[in-house]
Amino acid sequence: MSSPTVIIVPGWRNSGPGHWQSLWTARLPHVLRVEQDDWISPLKRAWVQQLSDTIESAPGPVVIAAHSLGCIATVHLPDAVKTRIQAALLVAPADPERRGVLADFAPVPYQKLPFPSIVVASSNDPFCPVRLAGAYARAWGSEFMRLNEAGHINVDSGHGEWPLGLALLQALGAEITPAQPLPLAA
Repeated sequence: MSSPTVIIVPGWRNSGPGHWQSLWTARLPHVLRVEQDDWISPLKRAWVQQLSDTIESAPGPVVIAAHSLGCIATVHLPDAVKTRIQAALLVAPADPERRGVLADFAPVPYQKLPFPSIVVASSNDPFCPVRLAGAYARAWGSEFMRLNEAGHINVDSGHGEWPLGLALLQALGAEITPAQPLPLAA
């Protein structure tokens, strides 16, 4: 059986060059990255369609590695597309009801996901209260990992390669044999 394709799903404003998603895209085998036409003024229909198209273009099963609004786009996927997903790492989910520019993604679906998933959230994420992220995890049937004082789990909060995230991705079935060596430090 071939390794699943890792689908990197960035959030609002994309993930810059030092972000763990960008570093993983450049270094891991079997990776596709979702590209959006409009990273600044996101529309749910366009984002979900682009994510669906990316999943459909992957050979075999996929493992999702989503950040922020990318998590919310993932849970909005049509059921037929969700069947291609083997597992998902949903990191620092967004709260579209709290930020007007993201309002098109509200309300957030509160149905159990048909695949294993892990929601990782921080106690001091400025874009989504940890209690809300925990409520998402319960509704989606996800394992929940709360990080203490980890911000939005991005470059601004000191998360570059993010080895913990790689370990979680590997636990979900992704192949983590990097194309080039990854540092072991956070």
